[in-house]
Amino acid sequence: MGGEDARLRAVVSLAQAMAATHTPRESWRAAAHGAREALGGNFAALSVWERDLGRLRVLVNDGERAAGEEEFPEDETYPVHQFPEITEFLHERWAGGGEPNAWVETAVEPPGGEAGYCHERVTALRRRGRGCCVVAPIVLHGRAWGELYVARPVVMAVFDAADADFATVLASVAAAGIAQTERLEEVRRLAFTDPLTGLANRRAVDMRLDEAVERHRTEGAVVSLVVCDLNGLKRVNDTQGHAVGDRLLERFGSVLSLCGAMLPGALAARLGGDEFCLLSVGPSADEVVAVGEQLCLRAGELELGEGVACGVASTGDPIGEVRSARRLFRLADAAQYRAKAARAVKPVVAGRDGGVLRLADTPPPAPHDRRRFRGRG
Repeated sequence: MGGEDARLRAVVSLAQAMAATHTPRESWRAAAHGAREALGGNFAALSVWERDLGRLRVLVNDGERAAGEEEFPEDETYPVHQFPEITEFLHERWAGGGEPNAWVETAVEPPGGEAGYCHERVTALRRRGRGCCVVAPIVLHGRAWGELYVARPVVMAVFDAADADFATVLASVAAAGIAQTERLEEVRRLAFTDPLTGLANRRAVDMRLDEAVERHRTEGAVVSLVVCDLNGLKRVNDTQGHAVGDRLLERFGSVLSLCGAMLPGALAARLGGDEFCLLSVGPSADEVVAVGEQLCLRAGELELGEGVACGVASTGDPIGEVRSARRLFRLADAAQYRAKAARAVKPVVAGRDGGVLRLADTPPPAPHDRRRFRGRG
């Protein structure tokens, strides 16, 4: 009875841990850690089956990792043809009306070979000094999503049938938690993504910029903002239709994404209409301006449209104290305004163009102009 109570508490604990996660990584770690603790293992891993690439990709390694194993590996993958129980054994059992139950393997090959036995796993156990493992399939939406793997060292007792049954229960709890996190992630993605271009939206920029300016204030990180206005969109909409205008926006979004990739960690976003921006934290002002120049050049080469008006504001330039996101946005916007008015083919940079700071502080009255400087907050 005591053992059953302990396992029930472990199931509840895992469910609570999964419910408390907010990101995929947190849910992966909670699943692996909770299963390892519940099954008394010293190592656990969670892997996803990437059907299109024909491989198992390890998402997280928890516990006593062997040489070369990282907590969140970037490229630890295994061809599924080396693990036939994923693509064949499990599916055959499901097709016959069975359940996706877990199974146990040991570093000692079973005599005669058993259903589900996998030589590659046995080899891996030996190579990493582990004595046995229990493997439980993760099933989402009625399909094999991946697997939960828990191992013990040679000096510990081998997992038994009861452990395999328990691992099956733990895998189902983990699957429910992963599904919930994936739904939250999708909601979050929709809330912070521009549906036309796939770039971040204004809400995402506001949130990230507030965090970036705080990092600038506390750590001295260089924060730069590139604000750009796509020229010629209205003409394209009026003469060729909004479908063609949307195609121009999508193409420029791709150009912006490509240029943003030149700045590590930069956020590429569509603010709305024909306005876009890049938010960079870390790279120098000169690096950001160079990317802005590349952006202007590539935008000018687009088949549709008439190039882009680009303004840059960076805390790495002499723009005065920046204590709020609003200030940096106003400076970048003022620089972009001057670039548009002058039909500049290169970025106008706050602190390097004498008129930008004055324009940001005393914008000209233009009630007929659809554009307004950012005055939020």
